[in-house]
Amino acid sequence: MRFVEVTEVAADIDQVWAVQTDIERWPEWTASVRSARRLESGPFTLGSSARLEQPWLRPAVWRVTEIDPPRFFAWESDGPGVHSRGEHRLTPLPDGRVRVELVVVQTGPLAAVTGLLGGRALRRYLRMEADGLNRRCAQV
Repeated sequence: MRFVEVTEVAADIDQVWAVQTDIERWPEWTASVRSARRLESGPFTLGSSARLEQPWLRPAVWRVTEIDPPRFFAWESDGPGVHSRGEHRLTPLPDGRVRVELVVVQTGPLAAVTGLLGGRALRRYLRMEADGLNRRCAQV
């Protein structure tokens, strides 16, 4: 199952990257995350991990598996029967805005069932994240 949300943010790429990678502050700007805690200190890099709590979902630990600052990071999490990969792609636009693509890909034996039962909520969470990112970047 693959879920995608795209938005354009009126901010420069470094600003959007800074907001996206300040994981512990996500609950301040998106209602899709109740709490977020980095599991180690230091810069957000390959191997960084965080524990996220989201409404109606089990708490999950996400570990960065790919990163290309300030354009892209992917992180992954495993749950019962489902492997999830979240991608955050930033593309600078000629007018100074940034195109943000948020993607969640779920695989594994229960991915189809999980997608059917929770796909609507997942799409809503991606939209909340995109909208919240726009608001947060406008404030910075």
